[in-house]
Amino acid sequence: MIASAVLNQQLLEYLNTGILLLDVDLSVIYMNPAAEVLLQVSGRQGLGEHFYDLAWESEADKLALQESISTGYTFTKRETEVVLHSAQTITVDYSVSPILHPESHTPCLLIEIQGRDRLMRISREEQIISKQETTRELVRGMAHEIKNPLGGIRGAAQLLSRALPDASLDEYTNIIIEEADRLRDLVDRLLGSHQLPKQEATNIHEVIERVCQLVEVDQLGDIKIIRDYDPSIPEFISDKSQLIQAILNLCRNAVQAMVEAGIEQPTLTLRTRTKSQFTIGHLRHRLVAHISITDNGPGIPDNLKENLFYPMVSGRAEGTGLGLSIAQSLINQHNGIIEYESETGRTQFSIFLPLTYA
Repeated sequence: MIASAVLNQQLLEYLNTGILLLDVDLSVIYMNPAAEVLLQVSGRQGLGEHFYDLAWESEADKLALQESISTGYTFTKRETEVVLHSAQTITVDYSVSPILHPESHTPCLLIEIQGRDRLMRISREEQIISKQETTRELVRGMAHEIKNPLGGIRGAAQLLSRALPDASLDEYTNIIIEEADRLRDLVDRLLGSHQLPKQEATNIHEVIERVCQLVEVDQLGDIKIIRDYDPSIPEFISDKSQLIQAILNLCRNAVQAMVEAGIEQPTLTLRTRTKSQFTIGHLRHRLVAHISITDNGPGIPDNLKENLFYPMVSGRAEGTGLGLSIAQSLINQHNGIIEYESETGRTQFSIFLPLTYA
């Protein structure tokens, strides 16, 4: 049975793949709704516009399109960055096929274009979650192996202290005991909290305000804190104290980095927004809260970026490298995730939390 023109049109309208038809001048003569969403332009605005006014890649790729329409050469490009008319950069896959216009029979280009940013982000998040789970299991095993001999060392030091004839030698056994306790506390932090989350209705802005108070009390420097809140974010079910700890760890890290780098006007910006139909890992959530913590510090060193959330990874000589690891673990317990982007002069950590209601 031959499909009708109406049916063909409906199929194009419902495709998730962006479809564009360009004439010999590379001007848009058709774009389906998926292409409108991807290129962030309405069909009415896009029709008649030069394709590279909507999505610019490079002069070489513009020539490739022109060559394709004149030679009949078909090609595909993967994970290519293009700059939209709004100046936003997105990553796409696209295929180019020269065809004849079904009505005028003039040469045209059929472009099939798919956004890759969301899929790449999901893949990256799944890798992060998988790495963290593997690391967490490894750390648990190592921590238990360390705690057992620590108890023996501490007990032996206490017995030795009692048996020593000279009380002045207690200084040395006290050092052993104190260091064993310090290591035990470190191991306990590696293992994480043993308490079950206390689920309660939570206002995310109350949580952030509490964090701001704690940051100001630390008095690590003259920090300017900018608040940019979305008051429409509803209350949701979470462990408030765990969220405070997670956000506080991120903020303290940012403040310490700015102060140690000697930033002239260290600024911390806390922003809240919502995102709808947002995917975390392999689960899509109807609504999530997006909390971003942005600083104007020196940026994260390249050698730390790959393993930033691993325990014991720190850019500071006196740091334990547990703050970010604990923060990610606490957010993971709320089915959320922490992402970051960093360059010299700007680092932003983003927390994505599914909004779960009572």
